[in-house]
Amino acid sequence: MDGHDSEDPKQSTADMTAFVQNLLQQMQTRFQTMSDSIVTKIDEMGNRINELEQSINDLKAEMGVEGSPSPAAPAKPKQEEGSS
Repeated sequence: MDGHDSEDPKQSTADMTAFVQNLLQQMQTRFQTMSDSIVTKIDEMGNRINELEQSINDLKAEMGVEGSPSPAAPAKPKQEEGSS
């Protein structure tokens, strides 16, 4: 029985090692998949932001205010209302 018992822990250790290696490989694959997905989403978001900026610039050009500073709240109508 001692010979059988000495082989069993070795087999158990080999099984545990294989299990842990498999688990780590699965985790690495999942993390890589998530990482790729995050990078793809960030790239898509960057493209959407660029498209939004282009749309805003196109609208500003159509309105003829491309040379003006950022679109702040108009001050003149408020002053006219206050002076009336």
